[in-house]
Amino acid sequence: MKPNQPIQRDSVYAQPLNKVSDFAFDAKVAAVFPDMISRSIPGYATIVDTIGRLANRFVQPHTVVYDLGCSLGAASLSIKQHCQAEGVEILAVDNSPAMVERCQGYVEAYRGNIPVHVSCADIAELTMQPCSMVVLNFTLQFVAPELRQAIIDKIYAALLPGGVLVLSEKVTHEDPVADALLIDLYHEFKRNNGYSDLEISQKRAALENVMRLNTPEQHIARLQQAGFSSVQEWFRCFNFTSWIAIKNTPEATE
Repeated sequence: MKPNQPIQRDSVYAQPLNKVSDFAFDAKVAAVFPDMISRSIPGYATIVDTIGRLANRFVQPHTVVYDLGCSLGAASLSIKQHCQAEGVEILAVDNSPAMVERCQGYVEAYRGNIPVHVSCADIAELTMQPCSMVVLNFTLQFVAPELRQAIIDKIYAALLPGGVLVLSEKVTHEDPVADALLIDLYHEFKRNNGYSDLEISQKRAALENVMRLNTPEQHIARLQQAGFSSVQEWFRCFNFTSWIAIKNTPEATE
């Protein structure tokens, strides 16, 4: 894989399918992922850039940063670009071999002082080192719901005091009128980015059993249950949201 090659256009769901299989981060998706993600998530570039800027504020010298569900490493590379702390290592983890292979190629092509170690693993089974920043950028939504609290608990336990979790998720809403409106606006966003109604419909069917959404209230409750006392939504567009959760220093809780 050569990262400097032109980005391939996403046409995974452009043709009618006799049967729409469950969505998977396979080689076909990995090959078009940069185009897919930029045309499918409103504000994605802003989110990735801000993750790097948050890293420059929160990452502590000589600590580890985790990018969990790293896909092609966009968040890792943003952190690598912006973070000025010394002695930092980024551990980028994904459970898709196709994504990990391509991510490794991007990491090797990007120069910088912060090493990025890419590994293929299940984040639910990952043993985490003490760290000062964790990124879950549209990752938890693909994890089985019954495993999500344990993952957030594990992240909180691994974070050093003053550390930060960035959690970005597609969400659903309890108000059916508002939820339907946001979904409709989102589909309009995708049509404006060149996706056909067929592509939108088939991908939605593919994701139905794979991406199980929570409400914002459920995400916040999960973060608070883990121990995060400072939780702030910083980004929202349609049904896409990102939060910053800070593990307070002992002095802040006295």
